[in-house]
Amino acid sequence: MKRYTVKGYINAIIAAVSYGTNPLFALPMYSHGFGVNSVLFYRYLFAVLLYGLWIKLYKKISLKITLEEFFALLVFGIIFALSSLLLFASFKYMDSGLACTILFVYPIMIALISKIFYNEHLSGVIWFALLLTVGGVALLYGGSINGQISPRGLIYVILSALTDAVYMVGIKHNKILKQIKPDKISFYVMLFGLSVFIWNLKFCTELQPINNWLVLVCALMLAIFPTIISLETITFGIKFIGATKTAIIGALEPLTALFFGVLFFHEIITLKIFLGIIMILTGVIAVILNKKH
Repeated sequence: MKRYTVKGYINAIIAAVSYGTNPLFALPMYSHGFGVNSVLFYRYLFAVLLYGLWIKLYKKISLKITLEEFFALLVFGIIFALSSLLLFASFKYMDSGLACTILFVYPIMIALISKIFYNEHLSGVIWFALLLTVGGVALLYGGSINGQISPRGLIYVILSALTDAVYMVGIKHNKILKQIKPDKISFYVMLFGLSVFIWNLKFCTELQPINNWLVLVCALMLAIFPTIISLETITFGIKFIGATKTAIIGALEPLTALFFGVLFFHEIITLKIFLGIIMILTGVIAVILNKKH
């Protein structure tokens, strides 16, 4: 296995695990009365500040971009932010477990978009892994699904999955972004994504202020783990192994969330959830061991 391929898998795994820490830091902020847009605003704001200082002062990377690059990065930043907003909006109309289950159709969307628009070859192993991971995620959330699907909620979560898929395929194939360093892509995606929440908060006139140290720590952790680390590593994962395989390995996200749920929120692992874990891990391992790159 080539060195860059190994690097791609490692980055995809780190991206999935770090993104799975979202509930660990978001739930305490919600319990303190923060709304979705305020939580996402602080998450992106701190991410932009911390990551900007990191790549400018430590990595010594220039943040200069051309006008053409500006518009490309603006589009992908908005797409990235809209995916988060659409998913959270769906929670108002359906069970969150059901929404997260439906969301995981995005690897299939990625596979179809890659096949239809870019004629990418997908082996039988990849399709088998897709079915395993999607089925495994369905079992993971099976305990919290109440069977009620709101048409509006369904539209929101499908659009969230679609924006996820478009973002990941676009990062891989966009000719302009191919010429930009992944670090710079990550920074500007977060920066332009922040503009979505500024707009939703009526230019911060409706922003809820941080009023205690726990909320501040959670906001910083949201910026570091599921945002900075996840976004940078997923960009490298897509670059080295492609969007479809990175998306399948993304099934480790709910496993991470489940781990923290058991550890900190006293959730219970049932036989159905255990079988879901086995299916997800089998699908991920099948992708990693597949030699038809």
